[in-house]
This record gives sequence, C-alpha cells and structure tokens, in this order.
Amino acid sequence: MSKTIFISGASRGFGKIWAEAFLKRGDKVAATARNLDSLKDLVQQYGDAILPIKLNVNSREESFNAVKKAHDHFGKIDVLINNAGYGLFGTIEETTEQEARDQIETNVFGLLWLTQAVVPLMRKQGSGHIIQVSSALGVATLPVLGIYNASKFAVEGLSETLAAEVKGFGINVTLVEPNGFATDWGGASAIHTQPMKEYEPVKAAFQAGLTDDAFGVPAATVSAILKLVDTKNPPLRLFLGKVALPWIKQVYQERLATWEEWQDIAVAAHGK
Repeated sequence: MSKTIFISGASRGFGKIWAEAFLKRGDKVAATARNLDSLKDLVQQYGDAILPIKLNVNSREESFNAVKKAHDHFGKIDVLINNAGYGLFGTIEETTEQEARDQIETNVFGLLWLTQAVVPLMRKQGSGHIIQVSSALGVATLPVLGIYNASKFAVEGLSETLAAEVKGFGINVTLVEPNGFATDWGGASAIHTQPMKEYEPVKAAFQAGLTDDAFGVPAATVSAILKLVDTKNPPLRLFLGKVALPWIKQVYQERLATWEEWQDIAVAAHGK
C-alpha cells in the first residue's frame, strides 16, 4: 500500500535521493525546497505523484502552511521526514552570533515547526511516523563542528521526548543518525566561519581523520530508509553507515569508565 511522505530539504543530497526512491516505488511525496527548480526533473518524471512546495523551514508560518497544503492535496501524511539542515564548520571561538543563531534556527527550530504542524494531523489519523534526520554527531562530537553538534544534540533530546509523548496516539518517532556520507553537506551546502590561525593544528587533525573510507555512499541508504518507513515497529534510533556505531560504542565505553570512576563522589553529593 502506497504511503504519503512529506520530506523537507528535498533539493539535493539525502532528501532528493529518498524522495525519488519513494516516487519510484509508487508513493506520494510532498517535497519541499527553497528553490523549486531543483525539483523540476522529479515533477517531469513523476507528475502528480509529487507536490513541490517552496519552503524556508525557518518560518513557522510557512512550515505550518506547507504541511496543510500537503495534507489538503493528498488527504493524509503518513510520514514526515525532517531532512532540511546544513553544516556549520568552525571552532566555537570563531563562530559569530549570527552564524550560531542561523544554525540553530534551521537545524532545530525548522525541524520543530514541521513537527508541531504534523502532530495534530497524525494524532487525528491515529497513525504516523516522524523521522528526524539527526547525525552521529548528535550522540558524540567532533571538533570544528561545535554549533552543528549542539543543534543535533538538541534534536536528539527534543525527539526522544516527543516519542514518549505521542506514542499513545499511534505516532512513531525515529532519529536517523548518519555518519559521514559523500553528499555536498560539507561542500556547497556548508557554511564556514572566518578562520583563526590559533586553531590551525586542531583543524589539521580534524582533516587528517577524514579518510575516504569514512564516508558512505548516499544512494546506498535507500534500502534502509524504505525498510524504516515500512516497518510496523520502527526503532527510536537508526545509525546509517559502518562507522557510526563502532565509534559511538567506543565513546560510551570511555564515558561510562569516567562516570564510574567518579560515582562515589556523585553519590556523596546526594546528601542522604
């Protein structure tokens, strides 16, 4: 049975790849982008199965209107995929106020507005699946991506809470956490801070860790996303790529060891 998918940030990268995969198998797709020219090829190929919607997710009003337009057009929204977002590269000290605010505005508030818009519709339907495109960097961090890390940590906390709140309405929530993939997330889509020479060694170490093998093939994620959308009991978290889980396991082993080391002090701080 075909599904109706609402996906933000569908102009390129994961968003466009997944939108096309849904269309190819017969689903209906409401695809948003800031520039609708980027969706012309999908419209020409799939016609009425795709509804292109111009959207700046930073606008709460536009986000609510976009969800309403998609729902009015297709009659339902089975799945929301919050994919819109971008990377901000730069150290914490280098980041300007506007750069930080813009990053949080898009990656966190943009996701929040679409989520808030779709929940009432899914609650009325008694079913739905909200998929939040987070990152492995929402679970552990790397230097030079501090504000991006922070935005994805916020998405993690927001979405885990949401999952508990809407489960009783028949709505599932999944956080998709990719490791690095060879999209233009780190290229044309990225923003870079004004560099400071003091951080050149940190950035050189960061770049040295970016081996080709660390980056997955974007098109290879399609089967995982289709399976995620089709499963009756989707997980709260799904890592994408072979690098993410081993890295996170290592990080958490180190965290647990430190927490255990300080546990006596922590217990004493309880006071009773």
